[in-house]
Amino acid sequence: MKRRDFVIAGSATVLWSQLARAQNQARPPRLGMLRYGTQQDDHALKPFLGAMEALGYTQGKTIQYDYRYAENDASKLQGLARELAASRPDMMMAFGGDIAPYVRDASRSVPIVFSVSADPVRLGLVASLNRPERNATGVTFLHDELGSKRLQLLREAAPQISRVAFLWNPNHLDNELAETSRAAQALKVELLSLPVGKADELEPALEQAAAAQVDSVYVVTSTLMVNSMPRIVSYAMAKRLPLIGGWGAWASAGGLISYGPDVSVMVARTAVFVDRILRGARPADLPVERPTRFELTVNMKAARSLGLNISERYLVGADHILE
Repeated sequence: MKRRDFVIAGSATVLWSQLARAQNQARPPRLGMLRYGTQQDDHALKPFLGAMEALGYTQGKTIQYDYRYAENDASKLQGLARELAASRPDMMMAFGGDIAPYVRDASRSVPIVFSVSADPVRLGLVASLNRPERNATGVTFLHDELGSKRLQLLREAAPQISRVAFLWNPNHLDNELAETSRAAQALKVELLSLPVGKADELEPALEQAAAAQVDSVYVVTSTLMVNSMPRIVSYAMAKRLPLIGGWGAWASAGGLISYGPDVSVMVARTAVFVDRILRGARPADLPVERPTRFELTVNMKAARSLGLNISERYLVGADHILE
């Protein structure tokens, strides 16, 4: 090849490389979004999407969301997570402790931002909350004292309870069962552990609760439980059982009490992690955030239907009272 031809060819190669780099930079970053439920019922991400817009990210222009829906079928999560990872997104999102493990296993290199109520360390997402040291970071709703505090609040609102149906997802790794069990011993109430790992295990669990003649319900919030919220709340209402769950949704759905962090605030915080990583930060260097404020919501309509006389002192400590 002549020197002139070599120079032209070399220049063309450099130019093509520059153009390809410019096109790649012009392409909006793509976030792989694995969802447990269905597209029609997917409203939980509004705080996150709103926070992203506030940071200047617009769908289709400066950010691209690539969704996969499991349609409430846990058996689909693994395949969908692998499918998302194979599409080589710039980042993957994991909203929910029962979703996060599948995202974790799908890729050890793609940055992951999570929002979970489970324990990120036990889930294997991070080495520790302060030093993730892996390709994932985000927020957790986990707090060691929540289990005992919720049971205490339920007992104060309904002093007559003695046998509590404890609905939880064994695939959602947290410390709530252990914490609540210790509190149950101190409060001298019996805790009936009812693990529900799949949607079709809920009805048998509720039948077991009825057979055991439980007098109250405690729900450990997870994606599976949130998707089953209408059925669980209707069961508690039909059986006239005081119900407590995490986050405000359980009380607003018809349960007696909810106690936990403002989930909208925590979900919105994940946008900050996305923004920082897109600007060059490494997930391994970003400490996991935990809630610092917890809200008590009391549904007075539910209290009246149960014949409960909630004390003024109790209500003074509530953040939200639903009439």
